[in-house]
Amino acid sequence: MRTKLYVSLLLAAMAQQADHIWTVAELFQRNVGSQAQQRTAFPPHRIIGNLYYVGTESLSTFVVDTPEGIILIDSTYESNVPVIQDSMSKLGLKFSNIKIIIGSHAHGDHQEADAMIAEMTGAKAMALAEDIPDLQRMRTPSGKARPAYQVLHDGDEVKLGGMTLVAHLTPGHTHGCTTWTMKVQENGETHNVIIIGSMGVNAGTRLFANGALNALGEEYVRGFKAMHTLSGDVPLGSHPAMHLMAEKYKKLAALGTAKGPNPYIDPNGYLNELNIEENGFNVELASQVKAAAPAAR
Repeated sequence: MRTKLYVSLLLAAMAQQADHIWTVAELFQRNVGSQAQQRTAFPPHRIIGNLYYVGTESLSTFVVDTPEGIILIDSTYESNVPVIQDSMSKLGLKFSNIKIIIGSHAHGDHQEADAMIAEMTGAKAMALAEDIPDLQRMRTPSGKARPAYQVLHDGDEVKLGGMTLVAHLTPGHTHGCTTWTMKVQENGETHNVIIIGSMGVNAGTRLFANGALNALGEEYVRGFKAMHTLSGDVPLGSHPAMHLMAEKYKKLAALGTAKGPNPYIDPNGYLNELNIEENGFNVELASQVKAAAPAAR
């Protein structure tokens, strides 16, 4: 009964939040894109302050440049390491200056190249404890042993050169899926960056069994609850589509040297994306509850 009420309330709220409700399959395609998009460099650029984009068209890689070195967020595939190197070079950033590697979650398209980059640069790899078992089991084309991850926990801070990144456990997509927050400075103002790990439901994932949310379904609920406690005026995501990068970059490029508002400053963007992902979860959960009803009867 509690689960049915929970689903009913969420679906009612969901109907009021969006004209189009993205399904799990639609969100997957929106985020991941084609194989070509996963491996084709997106124009490298400064997002805001000392935060830069050096990833591909559909897989985000961010770098935070500090006086003491660089923090890299999401190494993506090993085949994308040359893309990251070239993109950093175009921005005047030294790949060899990477000191810390962190990531969004333990899937190969986001953290496969951790070991390769750590070996090439001597950087320290860090991850939330809940994701480390899956990261250690990850196999790569190079066959390199996984790095010895420094263990992080929910709320831990990663510090380098005056920058502080805070790890927030937002589980569901993986057990240790991580949403990162940090403060950056631009034009004398402080902005709150939030990098969403992901709350998408993986294809074929069971959320409901025996008349109730199963363990993974409960994990997603905890993840969404945690995400609703966070906020930021510069929302980003582990996939560029999550923060409308192509659209925002076009506006940024159009500015050129002219003064104008940075399009990445988007106070409503985080909640909009959170609603999209939560609605997708609710649709999938409702479908599973409905499918289970005849069996229950």
